[in-house]
Parts: sequence; structure tokens; C-alpha cells
Amino acid sequence: MAMTDPLGDMLTRIRNGQQAKKDSVLTPASKLRAHVLDVLQREGYIRGYSEEELAGQKGLRIELKYFEGQPAIQHLARVSKPGRRVYSGSRDLPRVRNGLGMTIVSTPRGVLSDAEAREQNVGGEVLAEVF
Repeated sequence: MAMTDPLGDMLTRIRNGQQAKKDSVLTPASKLRAHVLDVLQREGYIRGYSEEELAGQKGLRIELKYFEGQPAIQHLARVSKPGRRVYSGSRDLPRVRNGLGMTIVSTPRGVLSDAEAREQNVGGEVLAEVF
């Protein structure tokens, strides 16, 4: 059966891996997933990621991050879903926990955090929220 929301699947794998206290999780590779992981790494929510070979296909190994035994990511949720896309202008980007968290936005200039999108004055599709 075809996967309808690959990005949502990756976010769920991260949530499940952190709940199970895993060091890393595997997910199939795609450009969008890699760009979202770049943002998460830049903002300090994951240690990093690397490409691997999974049964003849490319995959991504995501290294999860913990602080004093607690996951660095307390909340990770998909905002824009295949059934209901959510778009926002640069001035209307949602603030997560009064700026303590972040939203991940797909813009014409690439996948950015909400702070980077505001700085560059671009809006786009709100992919996920993290804190």
C-alpha cells in the first residue's frame, strides 16, 4: 500500500524512537525529509542524520538527542496534512510556545524555521511544529 504522508511517517518514527529511548531511527530517504532534518539539526533538536542503504534503497539514519534522560523534542506534530494544507504569510506564521518552539515552513527559498522565514520575509506551507 502506498504511503500518503511520508513526512508524517518520519515525524512519527522520531516520536516513537524517542519514546522507546532509541539512539537512532531509520526512515526512507527523500529530499523533503532531508531538508526538514537539516532544520531540526540546525535548531538543535536532533544530533544529526546520515544516508544509509536500506534493502537496496536509500534511507536516513536519524540520531536522536536527549538531555538529562529526557528527549530534546517534547512535542512534534504535523500541521499541514495531505487532506488539509495550511499556508501562512511571513507575518502570520504561528508562534509555538511564545517563541520557545518553532514551526518548519516550506518556502520558495527552501525549508526554513519560522524565525528564518520571518527574517527573509517569506511565507509558505507550515509543515510541522516542534518544541
